[in-house]
Amino acid sequence: MSALLPVEEAQARLLALRPPLAGENVAFCDALGRYLAEDVVALRDQPAAPLSAMDGYAVRCADLPGPWTIAGESAAGGPPAHALAAGEAMRIFTGAMLPEGADTVVIQEDVAAEGGRLALTTSDAIRERQHVRARASDFAAGERLLAAGTRLTPGAIAAAVMSGASQLHVGGRPRVAILTTGDELVQPGRPLAPGQIPDSNGVMLAAMLAGEPARTGLPLHVGDARARIAAALQDLARHHDVIVTVGGASVGDHDHVQGALGDAGGRVDFWKVAMKPGKPLIAGTLGDALLLGLPGNPASAFVTATLFLLPLVRHLAGAAAPLPPVLSAPLAKPLGPGKTRRDYLRARLDRGALHLFDGQDSGRTFPLGGANALVIRDIGAPARAAGEPADYIAIA
Repeated sequence: MSALLPVEEAQARLLALRPPLAGENVAFCDALGRYLAEDVVALRDQPAAPLSAMDGYAVRCADLPGPWTIAGESAAGGPPAHALAAGEAMRIFTGAMLPEGADTVVIQEDVAAEGGRLALTTSDAIRERQHVRARASDFAAGERLLAAGTRLTPGAIAAAVMSGASQLHVGGRPRVAILTTGDELVQPGRPLAPGQIPDSNGVMLAAMLAGEPARTGLPLHVGDARARIAAALQDLARHHDVIVTVGGASVGDHDHVQGALGDAGGRVDFWKVAMKPGKPLIAGTLGDALLLGLPGNPASAFVTATLFLLPLVRHLAGAAAPLPPVLSAPLAKPLGPGKTRRDYLRARLDRGALHLFDGQDSGRTFPLGGANALVIRDIGAPARAAGEPADYIAIA
């Protein structure tokens, strides 16, 4: 259990501890950021009839170059009053249905209308179907528009609405509890006694989860008392899908999370991952709840939350691809060789290049304030010169 797991194996084992939550139907206005639990299949053609893409006149291409007799108009929101006969043109507006018999739209800048007659004023070639949106040119009934597991963006929601759906079936919202541990921690804004520090990790994790489809309560705090931690875990497990603890994950005399989990009736699935920062990561179960024990140093908590907590929440919420994507960009400065654990180095992507912060100690919070990337340096990776590409994960 104590052997260091590769990051990918640890991520896979964590996500395998529990399947995604059951789905639910939600209104479109409540769907942003949720993950589809089933495909969105078009119930209709879009457009449902040929439409004009411009303001102008609907004509028969065979009647070009005119002139034409103007016969009524077609506006968006209803069908034309009648079909178009040979030699006729119908005034038409963007988004309006073409009258039966018409197959082309001549834009209003290319014609002149006078006394019920229409004449062409351009020498440019006009093609059949010009400025016409064909029926089902966007999508056809029965076509899959969005796959299950897709995160719903504003554009995806618009596509779902246009499909003819009345609501969306999405994955559930995992209930997440945040529990920080440590006698040295004090709630933000309160006076500090010697040896105490503000509890930044709880609010940091709550902020990281704010953009996810999770129900997260206010961070809780318990001191370094094994019995109190065990009691808190038992209580939280009754009402939450995920308990994320911060601190107490290592082997010191005041690191009690593993022991408290056992005392509460839970079990550890794995402990310690071959990564830096974040080696003493705990994953386990307590009843129906999952426990993820993060190390207490701020950088360690942030990196492990990025690689494990956020993917776990997305997995439970139904994401098809819950892991953060790995990108690539050139290094602004040389990077030394990798060692025995995979490094996740705080950096800033600026003007297309990755600038690593000088201080990578896991206890430093200042680099987190300016970082927007975690540069990945694999175990035993060779040194790289400035300008060479490096893999990274984008962070907020």
